[in-house]
Amino acid sequence: MTERENITRLLSTAARDPRSAARLYDAVYNELQALARASMRRESSGHTLQPTALVNEAYLRLLPSGDGWENRGHFFGAAAQAMRRILVDHARRRNAAKRGDGAVRVTFTDLDIEAEEPGIDVEALDEALTQLKQEDERLEQVVTMRYFAGLSIEQTAAALGTSPATVKRDWNFARAWLYERLRGSG
Repeated sequence: MTERENITRLLSTAARDPRSAARLYDAVYNELQALARASMRRESSGHTLQPTALVNEAYLRLLPSGDGWENRGHFFGAAAQAMRRILVDHARRRNAAKRGDGAVRVTFTDLDIEAEEPGIDVEALDEALTQLKQEDERLEQVVTMRYFAGLSIEQTAAALGTSPATVKRDWNFARAWLYERLRGSG
């Protein structure tokens, strides 16, 4: 049995069997850690959340809902979404604690368009992604997988069950769309 098949089998049983959940965690930990490190590289230097904590919290959020995962790609897409929500929640808590003394910033380094502002407010990005999801859910998924999870074009295509050319086209469109929304809000 290949590692992919093993992960897919564990995904189907993890929500019901604690031993499967523990084996699944061991099987996906390194990949989740890589996703978390990619997400954290985009955070401000003073960020207090560590990649390991991000992995653990994301996994704990994912496990109760584990009955619906179709495959490994679906699971990692859900993991990227969970990490995004955790980072946004963390930013909101920090902003609430500061009471407006400045927003936690995340660098949108993959944006090839010249911008006046080098960083993007995590909350503004989350709001823009929520709007994008209402217009086109696949575009939002592409951004979440590429930006928050650090997946390549090919990995994102495999997770979404579409072609790399479609993901590349969606990625380019979504970046331009987000740039326009974020430029207007910042």
